[in-house]
Parts: sequence; C-alpha cells; structure tokens
Amino acid sequence: MEHFTEIPDNPPVTNPVDAIAHWKRFAPELPEDRVMWSEIVPGGGHWSCVMPRGSRLRMVALEGGANLSMVLYHAREKLERYNMPDSLKAQHTAHITRGHTLMSDMGRSLASITEDTVGWHDPLGALLDAERMRTKYASDPKTFHTHRNAMHRSGKDGLLIEIGKYGLARRDLIAPVNFFSKVSVDAEGRFQFAPGHTPAGGMVELRFDMDTLIAFSTAPHPLDPSPDYAPKKIGLAAWKSGPAPKDDFNRAFRPECARAIHNADMQYI
Repeated sequence: MEHFTEIPDNPPVTNPVDAIAHWKRFAPELPEDRVMWSEIVPGGGHWSCVMPRGSRLRMVALEGGANLSMVLYHAREKLERYNMPDSLKAQHTAHITRGHTLMSDMGRSLASITEDTVGWHDPLGALLDAERMRTKYASDPKTFHTHRNAMHRSGKDGLLIEIGKYGLARRDLIAPVNFFSKVSVDAEGRFQFAPGHTPAGGMVELRFDMDTLIAFSTAPHPLDPSPDYAPKKIGLAAWKSGPAPKDDFNRAFRPECARAIHNADMQYI
C-alpha cells in the first residue's frame, strides 16, 4: 500500500552548516547572494531578531486569513521604539501600506514599507491576550499539558516572551502593527474586522532604516470573528538591500516620511 508522506516545513538539512532555503518556496526571485536567512513561522508561533539598517524583510501569508503582530525597538537604545500615534498622525492615516514609515517616538523611521500586495494593514487592533483567548475559544481550550505544540497561544504572551529575551518587560510592550489584517471604523465609531482580507500569497516588505529589534506573533487578530482557533503560517525572508536611496519611493510619498528617514540617516553619518 502506498502511504501519504507530508513534506515538513522544516525538512532535514543535508549539509548541517547551511540553513534551509525556505525563501525559494515563496520568494524565489530574491538575489541568492544577498539573502541573510529565511523561515516559516507556524500559526500561533512567535519569534524575534535584530534587523540591521539596510536590510529588508519580506513577509508572505502562506495561507489565507493570516495575521502577524509585530513590535519594533531601536536595537541600540531600546527605550526608543515604534510609536503608533505619532506614525498615524504624522502620515494622516488609520492604516498602513506601501510608502508609509513606522516611526519611533524620536521621529525617526525604524522601518519603511517598500512593497505591499495587500494594501491595508491594521495598526489599531492591539493583541489577542490570554483572557480573551480563553473566553473566545472556551469550547475547545488547548493547553500545553494536553496538546503540547498544538496548544493555543495568545499574541500578547508570545510577544512578552520574545521581548523578555532582550531585557524588556510588560511595561515595554507597545501597540503592534497587525500585518495582513484589516480593521476599519463604521459610522458609529466601532471597529470592523474584515475576514479573509489577505489571500494566500499576500506579501508585504519592510526596509529597516535603523538597526531594529523586531518581535512578532502569528496568533489570530483579537477582532477576528472566527469561532475556531486557526492561526495561519507566515513565510519570512531577509536580505541585504542597502539603505534608502535619494530617489526612494518612501521619501517621496509624504514630506513626513522623508523627514523620518532623514532623521534615521543622521544616526549613521
């Protein structure tokens, strides 16, 4: 009898010195000599890393309906971090897409959105926490004791675990950007979540304008109305692209973006 064999997301590495080239599955056109690393993050997972200035990160929704909640800190001085109110006020927007910058509380661009096939990413919807998760998915609670790696994970707990690795704590947890999710506001001023906003293959890219610590979770968006805990996989690929050139799209997008990128450049003269 022929048995079905599932291809794992992390297959064995034939050469133990080399990392798995995940990026060839979802970003094959990237220049191979510039790729730094790639990874597939399972639904409900969390991770963190430091992205150097002049590097880019491509995030790809490997399944429809994905969510990736990210927080950003200046890697050299972590008291400087992404500031959601300043970023939205300065750029006159309530969502982010290509052209926008993710500004720090010092008016500097931590990262710029350079490519985006999705068109709308939520900066307002916050994080799924443990209490909301237990209430929302109470009919099917899954813990580590009963389900091991298939346990339910909240976005808030995942990010607290990740930033804790760098000496940060609960008081340092900031409002995230929820990539791949859309939240609009209705006539009554209430948040409205758009189910299925991002199809499989939806992609967004960040260029890092300063050395930036990022932490992220792929837990569901807190406003996702689905009654089932079913977070989706995300593909990540990082590569070296260089800092923003003078004719950069983001610099020309808005004068506030140009100023934020210039302020970041001044740290590296």
